[in-house]
Amino acid sequence: MTTFLYVLKRVGSLALVLLVTSFLVFGLLFIAPGSPLSFLLGPRGGTPEQIAAITAQYHLDEPFIVQYGAWLGGVLHGDFGQSIVYRQDVSDMIAGRIGTTAALVAIAAVIIAVVGISFGTYAALKGGAVGGTISSLSSIALSTPVFVIGVALVSVFSVALGWFPVFGSGSGGLDTLYHLALPAIALSIGSAAYLARITRASVDEERGREHVQTAVARALPRSVVIRRHILRNAMIPITTVLGLTVASLIAGAVVVENVFAIDGLGSLLVKAILQRDFAVVQAVVLVMVFGFVIINAIVDVLYSFIDPRITLGRTA
Repeated sequence: MTTFLYVLKRVGSLALVLLVTSFLVFGLLFIAPGSPLSFLLGPRGGTPEQIAAITAQYHLDEPFIVQYGAWLGGVLHGDFGQSIVYRQDVSDMIAGRIGTTAALVAIAAVIIAVVGISFGTYAALKGGAVGGTISSLSSIALSTPVFVIGVALVSVFSVALGWFPVFGSGSGGLDTLYHLALPAIALSIGSAAYLARITRASVDEERGREHVQTAVARALPRSVVIRRHILRNAMIPITTVLGLTVASLIAGAVVVENVFAIDGLGSLLVKAILQRDFAVVQAVVLVMVFGFVIINAIVDVLYSFIDPRITLGRTA
């Protein structure tokens, strides 16, 4: 499969996933108890002007498929509608927050990759008490909820020691990195522990392969054996888990952003759900699904760079 055909196939899959997701998200408006109008306006109802505005925005006086088509057409042009609560364009609200969430996920992804692969490889190569200790610590980290880790980090490093700010995302640049360091650590601890366990299992499996034993018998330097013959072959399952883990951080950021009071997409989604701001909920969910699918597509492309036996679109 050529690169062009593969990219075309992935774009088609992405479009199909987003289309189905958008239909399900929009359909939630009609699954909710009561009429869509009462759901959007809340139990207190609204003024005649508000009712007319909501009816016009969602085309509630027309058939469902027409309403969905009108909303989807606006989405394709970057128009997610207007927030019922804040009276602002949803696109502007997302644009002001998506950078914060993207930075948080990116920092957490780097921490997960570096810590998870390093500790997992070290535990596999050392074994014994060192490997057992790392495995035990990984189990503890995996069993601890993210919000508990977040609260503990705030209590120790922000309140007690004063090393990091308690809340906020900073003013940009290094200040943003400084503000997001603690939230990123909280978001990445559990995933890094999981990746470390996967890395250890994968490296242990590769160490017993015949080609590794042959390389050792040829007296190749230990660093060459580890880098070329063990890690490179172990990177396929590691990359798969890393891609899924990083993609799941988009949803995990919801908890962390609320713990650290960060103005990102996660905190916006929680506020929109509590305030029944359905236009914002629709838009944020679609953006999160889009990010999830894009990250998985990137992982598929990385396979061909890691292992030359794997071609785009199929395995050898």
